[in-house]
Amino acid sequence: MLNRALGGSAGRSLGLVIALLALFVVGTITAGDRFASVDNILTIIRFASIIGVISIGMTFVITAGGIDLSVGSVLGLASVVATLSWVQQFATSTNWIVMVIVAIAVGGLAGLINGIVIAYGNVVAFIATLAMLVAARGLAEVLANRTTQIVIEPGFLSAMRGELIGVPILVWIFVVVVAAGWFILNRTTFGRRTVAIGGNLEAARLAGIKVKRHLMYVYILSGLTAGIAAVMMLARTTAGTSTHGTLYELDAIAAVVVGGTLLIGGRGTIMGTVLGVMIFSTLTNVFTQNNLSTSVQNIAKGVIIVAAVMLQQRFANRSKK
Repeated sequence: MLNRALGGSAGRSLGLVIALLALFVVGTITAGDRFASVDNILTIIRFASIIGVISIGMTFVITAGGIDLSVGSVLGLASVVATLSWVQQFATSTNWIVMVIVAIAVGGLAGLINGIVIAYGNVVAFIATLAMLVAARGLAEVLANRTTQIVIEPGFLSAMRGELIGVPILVWIFVVVVAAGWFILNRTTFGRRTVAIGGNLEAARLAGIKVKRHLMYVYILSGLTAGIAAVMMLARTTAGTSTHGTLYELDAIAAVVVGGTLLIGGRGTIMGTVLGVMIFSTLTNVFTQNNLSTSVQNIAKGVIIVAAVMLQQRFANRSKK
């Protein structure tokens, strides 16, 4: 029974926890109190929060057997639209929440377009989201006129850059999104249908699941998380630009895969994704604290991703047997 438990999701999560603790030990030994301080730990979590929110949406997409390469560009587009002068003026005359609504709405609309093209247009997800990646980035450049737009709405800045019981608001947003994602995937019909579609699309269709509609909803969810991440990016950088979110889609996919979600679909884990995000965030911090090259850091990330995929193949083969 113990072997069975360690060979399943509990064993994979335990391995990720051990890897994360090992990184903390390495960071403490090499950087000392600078790494182990509470402020630095909060910095690690704050750094992980934006990628983490995107990764939660990506977990649903990959669990359903899809992929979304557009989330980084959608984040950049949402940040630009939310900081357009007329949007900020309207927010100033009404309420700063308008900027939040606009950013999330842009993300949701992009996700809706992806979902319609993939589910009803029968376009391969890789191609459809790659097209959105290019189009969203281009539209963001046009709207921003290739300039950086500064957030001038004071209400937005004071609310989103504040703290609650000593913890940054960005971290609390990450926690709420994680909790909501875990509940949806593990405790709702939506989550069970997502897993079923990723496991066997045709069987899910024969079981009565409206596969096309559900896939559209999954991509809308991914777009919404990209919109939320755009709000967080605006709070962290106080600026909207088309360059926001560059290559974030790759970081999100890496975190999801390392966390234990199968690239072929049919199995997803929110907590595994969180651990994957934290591993990469901690790794980046350890390298930064020790003034090590980003090139070496990217090599280490690549090794981790390859190892995770190899382990996935091993578990998949074992499941087939």
